[in-house]
Amino acid sequence: MSYNPSSSCPMDGLLRLLSGPWTTHLLWVLRQNGPMRFGALKRSVSGISSRVLTQRLRMLEEAGVVFREHRPTIPPEVTYGLTERGAELGGVLDGLEVVARRWGLVDRPSNRNLAT
Repeated sequence: MSYNPSSSCPMDGLLRLLSGPWTTHLLWVLRQNGPMRFGALKRSVSGISSRVLTQRLRMLEEAGVVFREHRPTIPPEVTYGLTERGAELGGVLDGLEVVARRWGLVDRPSNRNLAT
């Protein structure tokens, strides 16, 4: 899935970007922890598969929200973090977290993937 805003609504493209599976969770973890290696990020997002994590990170990188830094060591070291553009989402993510907590959508397994 690629990021392709095509609506005249200024928020539509951004909401489509954020609404993908695990997307807000990944952005929230990177915002809370700063740049992380792939394995650490996977451990921080309980239940996500390596395949889906890779897909989401590629999509976010394509949208300019996440950066990928590769160091050609053995084994290769790959770190992901928020770009300046991704950091701009901080207020949006904070606002969504406040509403999710107020609505009681946090820490309920049946709602875990509702916003992520």
